[in-house]
Parts: sequence; C-alpha cells; structure tokens
Amino acid sequence: MSGERSLDKLLPLIVLEATRVADAERGSLFLVDRERNELWTKVAQGAATEIRMPADRGIAGAVVSSGEVVNLADAYADPRFNGTFDLATGYRTRSLLSVPMRDTAGAVVGVLQALNKRAGQFNEEDEELLLALGAQAAGAVENALLHADIHRLFEGFVSASVAAIESRDPSTAGHSGRVAALTLELARTLPKVHNGPYARTQFTEPEMQEIRYASLLHDFGKVGVREHVLTKADKLFPHEQENLKLRFGLARKDRELQSYRRRLAALKLRGESARDAIDAEENQRLLDAYRELDDIWSFILTCNRPTVLPAGGFERLNDISNLTVEGADGQPFPLLSAPELEQLSIRKGSLSDSERREIESHVAHTFRFLSLIPWTSTLRRVPEIAYAHHERADGSGYPRKMGHAAIPLQSKLMAICDVYDALTAADRPYKKAIPHPRALDILHAEAKDGKLDADLLRIFIEAEVSLRALKP
Repeated sequence: MSGERSLDKLLPLIVLEATRVADAERGSLFLVDRERNELWTKVAQGAATEIRMPADRGIAGAVVSSGEVVNLADAYADPRFNGTFDLATGYRTRSLLSVPMRDTAGAVVGVLQALNKRAGQFNEEDEELLLALGAQAAGAVENALLHADIHRLFEGFVSASVAAIESRDPSTAGHSGRVAALTLELARTLPKVHNGPYARTQFTEPEMQEIRYASLLHDFGKVGVREHVLTKADKLFPHEQENLKLRFGLARKDRELQSYRRRLAALKLRGESARDAIDAEENQRLLDAYRELDDIWSFILTCNRPTVLPAGGFERLNDISNLTVEGADGQPFPLLSAPELEQLSIRKGSLSDSERREIESHVAHTFRFLSLIPWTSTLRRVPEIAYAHHERADGSGYPRKMGHAAIPLQSKLMAICDVYDALTAADRPYKKAIPHPRALDILHAEAKDGKLDADLLRIFIEAEVSLRALKP
C-alpha cells in the first residue's frame, strides 16, 4: 500500500486487505472531506463510482465523531446503522467492525469497515489488526492525496506554460496540444505493429507521460524569441512593406515629373503648334510607366508571400533593383533596396537566414528551461526528448545536427507530428492550411530525402493517426 500513488488503485487495495486481515466477507472505506463535511467512498458496493453522505451519518459518521471503534454483532440492531447500501446492492450486513483511520497528526481521516465475519464474531484481535491496517492505510492515503495534489499542481504549471507560449504567438494556439495528442496516439500504435524495426514497441506509463510533457512543452523556448520575428507573416515586415509602397507612390510622381520635363523640352524644340501631339505622346508614355510600376508592385506583393516548399521565379527582382527614383536632392536612389531584394528573394517561408537562426534558437531555450525543472527519475528525459524534435535523420536538423541513431525514438515520433500539424493548421499567419493528402505528400518527400523516419511515417499514415487523434 505504501508504494501505491494512485488513489483509485489504493482504495480497493486497502479494502481487500481489510477483508483479509479481519476474515470478513466484504469491506468498505470512507474518507473524510473536511471542506464539505462529508464522507465519501469509491469502493462501497453498488453501481455508483463515488458515494457521498453527511459526515455525521451512519456508523461511519459515529466513528468519525467519536474516534472510537464500533463492533456490532448485529448491525440492524443499532439505530445508527444505515441500510441504504444494503438495499441498493441486495447484500445483507450482519456483523460489522468499523475503525477510525488516523493520520500522523492523530486526526481521523477516514473509516475502515469489515462486514460479516466468516466465522463467529469480530473480536478484540480483529479490532487491533484493523486499527493497525487503518493507520497504515491512512498514511498511504495521505501520500496518495499529496501525490495527486502535486500532480495537479504540475499539470497546472504545464498548462500555464503552454498558455504563455501561445500568448506570444496567438496564431499557433492549440499547436502544442495537437502535437501532444498526435504523438501520444502514434506511440500507442507501435505495440500493434507486427513488422518492421518498431514492431511491438511499447512505452511504459511513465514513458508516455514523458512524451506528453515533452510534446506539450516542446516550443516553450519561443518565449525567448522576439515577437515580431515569431509572428512574421510575410517576407517584409508590415512597416517595410508600407515604406516600399510609399516609395512606389514617389516613383509615380517621379515618372510624372520626368514626363513634364520632356513636354517642356519638346515644346521648345518643336514649337507651340505641336503641343497636342506632344501631350498625346507623353500621356501614353506616362500611362505605360504607371502600368509598369503597377505590374512591378503586383509582382513584389506575390514575391512577398511565403511558400511552404522552396520556390523560384524571383530573378526579375534583380532587374527591378536596377530601377531608380529621383530624390528631393535630385539624386537617384534604388526603387528596391538591397535588404528588400534579399528578403523578397527568400525561397521558402518568410524568414531571412538571421531570423531563421533566431527562430531555431527556441529549441535551445526550451532545453535550458526544461533542464531547470527538478524532474522525477521517471520523467528525467523530458528535456532531452523536447530538445531533439527538430533534429533530422540525415543530420540536417538543428540545433545539434544529430543523425538517425542519436535521435531519441520519442523525438522522431514528435518530429512527424510537429511537421504534420504545422502543415495542416489553419491558423498560421504565413500560410493557408494544407489539405491532409497534400500534407502526407510533403511528409513522404521529407522521408524520401532522409529527413523523417520512413518506417514511423508509414505507421502514422496506415494507422490514420491524425484522424484518430484529432477527431472532433
């Protein structure tokens, strides 16, 4: 009993031991809820999983109030006896031994009962044995309740941490929970696999908890990434796009100014009689210049949108960067600056090399944060599992460029699930949700290139993990 931390498992175990030491047909156990002034049980006979009653009711209530042992040869002869449970279950209580369970401070925390002595009546030896068991049981219950409180506290901490992650980047809200659900479902599937390198692989309950915590907290390090980089939707930041738009407006004015200069020069050369012809020529030339600028601007907006897969077609930007605008000082300056050219030429996603390195640093931040937590021995690998979720089998991942053999299996599971959710999520600012079949095609390509584990991906697809884990 002292080693059992689950209250749901501990209470039936205590009752079983009570019936054994007292040589009784059945047993029951009631715990005291001081806040609600009630007695409650999960192991009383009957269909109910939890039964509650006032703390001063019945024989159990009398034991709690007095702190004394109650030993009845005939339960129904005592007016305090509550026959409700007998009526509900069809069981007939005859003799009854009820003892207090005291904690280390001496307070009554519950009542342990033995029902119907198999031979004769309950005697003083039964009372002593049941009292001794009750004392041990009280300590075990106290430990289990404390363990449950600590578990709830830690679950609250994890939930708060996930909320902190998502508050930095609201567009990815739900990502951590979905990755955890997908990864756990994939882990549960492995024992059902009958062939391949992962056939009948099974994780223990603590290992599943490790996977869950690592999955929920895998992106916590994003709190250390600058918010404008973390939430960058396009290749140019909004203020950069606005500055470029204003420059295009200035370019239109510049083209108009150049047109009027040409008109004056043409009038001097060709005379007043040619005014109408000159205006017609320049109006068309100016209109063509406007159309060119509009076409260029439309092309830049297209380049500014990120792509999920590497894309080309940005060569025209080099020609655009050669176009100039006349400044207030009469000196020309580029319509497209060198930094803008570099940003708009990004082949995949929306991040420059420096911004991508900053985003990638979140993995190291996550590891440092998780390493500060005093994990129990059964959860000690949580930091390591989370640390490797962006590593790739061919060594192209980050931050440590680990190869296939060095990456923990749990991290390989999470890598597939993390990529799948990133592709299919509908809330990313830099892309639309990719349909499930297209996402699987991309995952296949990643596996073919040696980045994701092909055997695990096959299991992910064949077991329809995404449909089962994320079903409405």
